[in-house]
Amino acid sequence: MNNIALLILRIVFAGSMIYGHGLSKFNKLIEGDLSFANPIGIGEAPTLILAVISEFLAPIFILIGYKTKFFSFFPAATMFVAAFIVHMGDPFGRVEKALLFLAVFVILMLTGPGKYSIDRKFS
Repeated sequence: MNNIALLILRIVFAGSMIYGHGLSKFNKLIEGDLSFANPIGIGEAPTLILAVISEFLAPIFILIGYKTKFFSFFPAATMFVAAFIVHMGDPFGRVEKALLFLAVFVILMLTGPGKYSIDRKFS
């Protein structure tokens, strides 16, 4: 039953991250629009590239269960920045989604993908 729960967690949260956050940023990057927030001071373009890696590319690998522990770090780090830097001082309703994503990706970093994954199939 735990393996099914991990599969559902991966599908729902990685899929939501891709569709709800990453796809629009990926399209923005592909179109050449590099304007973006710069909450950690590394520049707009590098921040956008990191966001695309964290919210689009890494969740694809998480979704299929490939190197889940490794790839979960990226959206977890991004959601940490969103919760504790970007939305610091905002009402809880604005921070809550980032905290939920952060918690799930930290859990996946600790547990791995479970039985129903590419990693498990080839290990």
